[in-house]
Order: sequence, then C-alpha cells, then structure tokens
Amino acid sequence: MPAQIRKSYRFALRSATLIAVFLGSAFLLWMLLEGVLLQYWYAAVGMVALTFGIAFLIIQVRAEKFIYRRIKQIYDDVALLESSSLASAPITTDMKTLTEEIEKFAQGKKVEIDTLRIREEYRKEFLGNVSHELKTPLFTVQGYIHTLLDGALEDKRVRRKYLQRAAKGVERLIYIIKDLDLITKLEIGDMHLEQEAFDMIELIRNVFDLLEMKASKKGISLVFDMDYKEPVMVYADREKIQQVLTNLVVNSIKYGHEDGTTEVSVENLIKNKVIVRVTDNGEGIAEQHLTRLFERFYRVDKSGSRKEGGSGLGLSIVKHIIEAHNEKIYVESVVDVGSEFSFTLEKAPAA
Repeated sequence: MPAQIRKSYRFALRSATLIAVFLGSAFLLWMLLEGVLLQYWYAAVGMVALTFGIAFLIIQVRAEKFIYRRIKQIYDDVALLESSSLASAPITTDMKTLTEEIEKFAQGKKVEIDTLRIREEYRKEFLGNVSHELKTPLFTVQGYIHTLLDGALEDKRVRRKYLQRAAKGVERLIYIIKDLDLITKLEIGDMHLEQEAFDMIELIRNVFDLLEMKASKKGISLVFDMDYKEPVMVYADREKIQQVLTNLVVNSIKYGHEDGTTEVSVENLIKNKVIVRVTDNGEGIAEQHLTRLFERFYRVDKSGSRKEGGSGLGLSIVKHIIEAHNEKIYVESVVDVGSEFSFTLEKAPAA
C-alpha cells in the first residue's frame, strides 16, 4: 500500500468558509449596532480571516484523521485481493475520487465474477460431455467382456463377434483421447506447424478421393463449384489443412440429405488471401447454436444420442488449427436449407 495520501481540502474549505461567513456576519452586525464598524473595520476583516484559518485547520486535521482511519480500513480490506488495482493506488480522502475508484473496482469485480460463473458453467458442461463420450464406449466394452466371461467365451462364433465389437469400442476411446490430446496441444500452442507452399485444388481432390466411398453410401456428390484449370497455391501446414478439410467434408456428409451435394470452392479474398468454402444442402443448423458450434463436445442435438459417431471434437480442432495459422473460420447455416463453413488461408508467395 503506497504511503502517499491524496488529500482533499474541498470539505474543509467549504466548511471553514461557512463558519467564517456566519461568525464574521455576526461580528460585523455587533460592530454595526455598537457604531464602531467604520473605526475598526480592519479588526472585522482580521476577525473573519482568523476565524476562517482556525476553522480550516481544525476541520482539515480532524476530518482527515476521522475519515482516513475508516477509508484506510477499506483499502486494507481490498489489499487482500492482490490483483486489485484499487489496492495498489494511493489512499485518497477525497470522497468523489474514492467513490469513483470504488465504483470502478466493483465493476471490475462484477466482470470477473461473471467471467468465472461462465467458466464454471462451461467446465461443468464440458466435464459432463467428456463423461458421456467416454462412458458410452467404456460401458459397451465392459458389457461385451462380461458377457464373454459369463459363458459366451466358449462359443467361438459369439466370442469372435463380441471381441470385434469390444475392439471397436476401444478404437473409439483411442480416437476420443487422441483428439483430446491434439486439441490440448493446439490450445496451449504446443502444436508445431510445418508450413509449405502447396496446391489447394490438388488437396481438395485428394480429400474427395478419400471420402468418395463414404459419400456414395448416402448418394452425396462431392463437387467443385467450377472447373479449376490452374492450381491455387497457398502457404500453410498441408497435413493440418487436410485434416480441417476432411473434418468439414465428413460433417457435410454426416448431416447432409441423401442424394445431396457437398460443394467446395476456393476464391480470391484479398491480395494475399484466399477463402475456402464447404457448402452442403443438408439439414442445417439453428441460429442459436452457431456461436457455440466450435466448442468441445457441444451438441446441437441435446437428446444425447450420437448417431453418426465421431469424437465430438472435430469442429473445435478445425477452429484451433485455423487460428494456429492466424486465419479465420466462419459458419453460415439455415435449417432445412444447408450449411456453409469457410476459412481463410494465405496465398503462397510468387516464385
């Protein structure tokens, strides 16, 4: 706590002035009634000045000590909160300044409390979602193993089938844990990007080839918005951007209508940027979900079922990878019309 004290003389000045005016007026009236005002006017002026001086000193010293003791207690209490800017400020006995500082302090604490409350709600929701995502495959594996131990182990046909299903449950657990590990590294900035120049059109074609069978099962066509005859060179981590594009296309297939379309386009945005758009004509997403869509395990469907599998971390990973490149990702969606996810990338410098 700084030893410096910011003093205010306003209260003492006003109080001393009022006392001097009152007593001076009374003294002048007495001199006027006695008929000695003209002879001793200098005495009247001196009396007023002396009264003002004495009153000012007494009030300033007494009031300051009285107020200071109480205000210092406020500062000492606030000093327990080491992060408080108020605790590190010089003590002021000026009521206006103190009120402003207290109001500013209270507003800051309100913002901190609101932030902590939001974080606490997010933490609870996140833990609940993690528990749900891990619980489902764990209970599945546990059920098959217990069934085998209870006697099904002797039946070779059942044994193989149940072991295969248990293995799928373990694979899902590994998938979730790997995604959690990846997103943790992305969030703490521990993910090294190996940036290079590459053709974005070629990368999109590779993703289409990888997901062609998955899309064909729902009759979904993976297409470009136009015929790209020239390469579009970008500068980024090729592997990570492929993961981004794969996650977005997989989502468009999962939530797209049968016999629908997933369209990818690459457009010039500004001089050194391009924007990649992944558009589908699927079920769409309600507006109230869009702001939270990139949160870990956030569910648009609150029923708790996950028909389409996945770790629930795909979009969160996408966001973190794009932000690790210092780029932006956007989403637009209309229910029963479709969704468009887009992200920016830096163009590769000309050779």
